[in-house]
Amino acid sequence: MNSDYHSRHEGEDFGEQICSKVVKAGKRTYFIDVKATRADDYYLTITESRKKINPDGSASFSRHQIYLYKEDFSKVMEGISEMVDFVKEHKPEYFDNENNKE
Repeated sequence: MNSDYHSRHEGEDFGEQICSKVVKAGKRTYFIDVKATRADDYYLTITESRKKINPDGSASFSRHQIYLYKEDFSKVMEGISEMVDFVKEHKPEYFDNENNKE
């Protein structure tokens, strides 16, 4: 799994986007962005982008996005951590293959 990290530098103007991380994972690419409201409250957007080949041979992308607000960060991270730990316990081979790719 490859990842790139882009951060907003002082003086750059990206509007509401503060920071972005691109995670390439096989046929999927995930974009994890930190954005700011007008009141300077941060929130996350997580976008999954998946390339599809159309019958005519052209390519298109399917995108799904969720918004994660500051009041939910801890609870969602705790839930994700619990579920990853569950998978690690019951399907450790999923993580062995991932480690061998790096």
